[in-house]
Amino acid sequence: MVCLGNICRSPLAEGIMREKISRLGLNWEVDSAGTNGFHVGENPHPLSQKVAKLNGIDISRQVARKFTKHDFESFDRIYVMAADVLQEMKSILGNNISNEKIEFFLNDLYPQQQMDVPDPWYGTEPGYHEVYALIEKGCDAIIEKYMVAKNKTEKV
Repeated sequence: MVCLGNICRSPLAEGIMREKISRLGLNWEVDSAGTNGFHVGENPHPLSQKVAKLNGIDISRQVARKFTKHDFESFDRIYVMAADVLQEMKSILGNNISNEKIEFFLNDLYPQQQMDVPDPWYGTEPGYHEVYALIEKGCDAIIEKYMVAKNKTEKV
């Protein structure tokens, strides 16, 4: 899960996805990062933490880090939160980018629309609640996609 600073959207996505896969007993590795280094070493934004906690998820121990080429090599799927994040990712990766591995986070919810998850950074608390709800739906869609694929594979 990758956004710009790794303090608002991607930590929420990481926390929500970890909670959901834990409840489902899935053995998935989930992490988050940002394409810029402005907040490296910081915990998630206080409003991201608050909204997550109100929904029963503690993201307070997450620490912002910068997306690296190693992340691209290590993960099977990379979800970007917005088009500007994808552009910054391309600068980091240079010619090593493979579009098959990268997907807009909301594509499983809104197929092929390349929709951005709004960045709540400059807004007020209600915006964080809206982003949380959207990310939660996106996580559900991603899980459903892979669970359907897994079930199809097991039937073969």
